[in-house]
This record gives sequence, structure tokens and C-alpha cells, in this order.
Amino acid sequence: MLMAHPAVLRDLLAEYHALCALNAAEGGETTRRRLEDVSYTLCVSTGTRDVDAAVIAARHRLPGARTFDDSVLSA
Repeated sequence: MLMAHPAVLRDLLAEYHALCALNAAEGGETTRRRLEDVSYTLCVSTGTRDVDAAVIAARHRLPGARTFDDSVLSA
């Protein structure tokens, strides 16, 4: 599977989160349509079928992801 460049994923995530906030505040047709487009692009770019899974997958592919152990178990 082809992998999207981290810079592309970072930009898609930023746009997705901005559109989610804008859609929640205004809810216009143009914003909703663009949100659907960005959601679809995120899914295609990460090889997922669900936008929530796409957001998680994109975050894990960004530089610096998973560098800290945030588990509750001690060593």
C-alpha cells in the first residue's frame, strides 16, 4: 500500500479538525461538503474506511508519534 507523506497527513488532520470546529459552529453546506471530502481523503490516505480510524492512523504516522510510553503499567 502506498503511504501518504507525513506533511500531507499533518495538513489533512489540521484541515479536518478546523472543519469539524467550523461545522459545529456554523454547519453550512459548503463546510459540510468540504468536511466529507477531507474525511474521504484521510481514509484513502491511511487505508481505512472510518474517519475516526483514519485520524488515529494518520496521527501514528506523524513524526514523533509513539515516542513516549503512556501506559499505566510501571516497569
